[in-house]
Amino acid sequence: MEHDGGRLVATKDVMTLAAVVERHTRADGDYETAVPGLWLYRSSTPSEEHAVVYVPSLCVVMQGAKEVVVGGQVYRYDPAQSLLVSVDMPALTHVADATPDRPCLAVRIPIDPAVVGELLADGSAIPPLGRPVRGLGVIDLEPPLLDAVSRLLGLLDAPHEIPALAPLVLREITFRLLTGPERARLRQIAAAGAPAHRVARAIRWLRDHFAEPLRIETLARHVGMSPSALHLHFKSVTALSPLQYQKRLRLQEARRLMAGEGLDAGEAAFRVGYESPSQFGREYLRMFGSPPRQDIAALKAEAEPASTFRI
Repeated sequence: MEHDGGRLVATKDVMTLAAVVERHTRADGDYETAVPGLWLYRSSTPSEEHAVVYVPSLCVVMQGAKEVVVGGQVYRYDPAQSLLVSVDMPALTHVADATPDRPCLAVRIPIDPAVVGELLADGSAIPPLGRPVRGLGVIDLEPPLLDAVSRLLGLLDAPHEIPALAPLVLREITFRLLTGPERARLRQIAAAGAPAHRVARAIRWLRDHFAEPLRIETLARHVGMSPSALHLHFKSVTALSPLQYQKRLRLQEARRLMAGEGLDAGEAAFRVGYESPSQFGREYLRMFGSPPRQDIAALKAEAEPASTFRI
């Protein structure tokens, strides 16, 4: 918030929301709710870094703090702040501040790109001009946005109202983001013809076809860009080249297959598109810090969830 009084009010409101999250999360972990796409998260201790793929969402910390690393840059967010993600984004994340008495409490609110497009199309917001911006950033919770988040969480205590009201509140949250200080981050992915909109299409293609061989020329042609323009704007939005992005998707899916489905390293490598087990092993070690077998053994020993989703 911009001034002390507003920050004080916001802090008090977030403390109230923290009590709601704590009531619905009695133990550490991720919790899916009756509101479609809304997840709650609780951790009573700081955590090690985990490789994840964020989906378009607003991630709000009600208590404690989290940090996300993208392209070597650290994004820290704590109460009255949130992480706004506009495109599918590989990242490293960890809980930075949590204790058993004051656990880290957070929520993930989905952002539907189709709703973003609808709001832009009906004149609710004006598409941006200029170069693409990073598809992830930390924002303050302005009072209107915080109020909408509060009403969405309030629906958890009135489940019979969720079918009628949740879509309306989610749409309002998207509107507040589109008209707030960080609006360019969302607008760019839905402005037809804008470079970031084409990058978002490239990201969707990579998510759907990450196990296939990648030719930059083919992908660039698919989204209507030159290879050089695609590389430039893709890196502006994601901090990665398309090839680096594909590699991270492959490695994280391989990790999920080994930890969650019991595949060995060779099977997982082949499933995600690797032809060389030795190359897979080298790249896995660079990304996760341990060889596949050792890493998976450590994950199972810690009972680490296999999902790549985290708030």
